[in-house]
Amino acid sequence: MGVRPIVLYPDPILRQRCRPVEQFDAGLRRLASEMVETVHAAPGLGLAAPQVGSDLRLFVVDLSVGEDPSALHVLVNPVLVAESGCQVDAEGCLSIPGITERVARPAEVRFAARDLDGLPFELAGSGLLARALCHELDHLDGVLFVDRLRGLRRELAHRRLRRLFGTPRGLPAMAAPRAEAPQLGQ
Repeated sequence: MGVRPIVLYPDPILRQRCRPVEQFDAGLRRLASEMVETVHAAPGLGLAAPQVGSDLRLFVVDLSVGEDPSALHVLVNPVLVAESGCQVDAEGCLSIPGITERVARPAEVRFAARDLDGLPFELAGSGLLARALCHELDHLDGVLFVDRLRGLRRELAHRRLRRLFGTPRGLPAMAAPRAEAPQLGQ
């Protein structure tokens, strides 16, 4: 086990839709463990499999950055099943160091996922946890937080990406809205 290198923008794996996990085995547990070590070492609040070079639908979130074991969430094949409200706050990404922007996210969410043994569970979160869960889910669909920006903020982020990473002109088209999740409480 150990810390893996974090994949940086503009690596193409960050733009691809990840495939569902089908094998719940020692390899998956090792990957998840290494992702937890990596996000704690960074330090960060969450990490998705493509950020360590894997195309699997897996992410980890730990708002305590390793301080509280009960704050660690590992989601395999996650699906956003409900959302409500809106929050706008600063967001960054371990794969795009040096850029933070205010991004709109749901204020409350509920996810369905599997654990590392393949057992289904649901996880509800609000505030920062909701933001982190949605940010990591986006990674599994090849969407980066800068794709969620609009107008001038999007153009300025684009310019910074070009300056920092020498990326080609033009970010991908704006991120498509997620299929409408039911509102919480319905």
